[in-house]
Amino acid sequence: MKILFLSRRFYPDIGGVEKHVLEIGKIMVKEGHKVTVITQSPGKEIEYQNIKIIRIPKTPKGASEKLHVWKWFWKNRQLIKDADIVHAHDVYWWYWPYKFIFLSKKSFITFHGYESYPIKKSSIIIRRISAFLATGNIEVGEFIRKWYGTKADFVIYGGVEESNFNYQISNKQESINKNDESAIFIGRLDEDTGILEYLEAERKIKKHFNNFNLKIIGDGKYKHKIKSKNHIGFITNYHKYLHSANYVFSSSYLMILEALSHKKLVFSVYSNDLKKDYLLNTPFKDYIIICKNVNELIDNFFYFQKNPNKEKVKTERGYKWAKNQTWENLVNKYYKLWEKK
Repeated sequence: MKILFLSRRFYPDIGGVEKHVLEIGKIMVKEGHKVTVITQSPGKEIEYQNIKIIRIPKTPKGASEKLHVWKWFWKNRQLIKDADIVHAHDVYWWYWPYKFIFLSKKSFITFHGYESYPIKKSSIIIRRISAFLATGNIEVGEFIRKWYGTKADFVIYGGVEESNFNYQISNKQESINKNDESAIFIGRLDEDTGILEYLEAERKIKKHFNNFNLKIIGDGKYKHKIKSKNHIGFITNYHKYLHSANYVFSSSYLMILEALSHKKLVFSVYSNDLKKDYLLNTPFKDYIIICKNVNELIDNFFYFQKNPNKEKVKTERGYKWAKNQTWENLVNKYYKLWEKK
């Protein structure tokens, strides 16, 4: 098949959607399909991991953005014409006019997370129109149905690499000099990921455990708030750090899955009702510690410090569930969606 993905951001940009599109694209290419990604991320038109990347030129912000994008697609409509499948990641509105031009063309959408909180009415309307026009859709998280009023063909939570489980096995007997109170945060440094709450938790835990360390891997607008020597910026090869930490502080699906695949106890904090549903309306809610504020996180941290057997029960169950959440299995859901309609 010739598969055309539409994604606002892609390589070399880094993020959850970018990783999602890249990982499923890599597998599809290995299985003999031709994958092209159209993106607004700046850079050269290249092939990366055998995925062809085509870039929409610098786009104006505001109301003129839609017209700019639609005109670009009209000039490059052969890309749509040649594709067997068109699948947008959030930006199905790019395709709106061409849904009516290529009536027989199958087109799909994956809704990733949410734009901002509180959710704007315009965002809800755009999603509902997109869900109505698309041949089918995937939603990353059950919470989307409640907050946007859309219905998914498949609900997913991201994926993990099979090598994570091989890493776990190969390092089973490895002697690691662990700090019993060590934790790690990996992700964007902004309000949506809970980094400020996790930094506050670190400060309070240190009052009881002087040697407690929260290693932070990531970048973003709040990096100036992090004065710790344990902030090492963003790196792609973070698995060795994840493996050597005892706990993970995270409020994002992809990193929670990664942590579960490494048998780590995850502490997640939410700061609004949407994020609460984001975490609680999941099949893995019983395998992680979901907290409404920093004080609740700290209470749970101390509890599991004193009850390692209960920690082990959660991490073993989480690991067992995560083993079925590979990118390969996720790709099969995409195939089923495309074949279903």
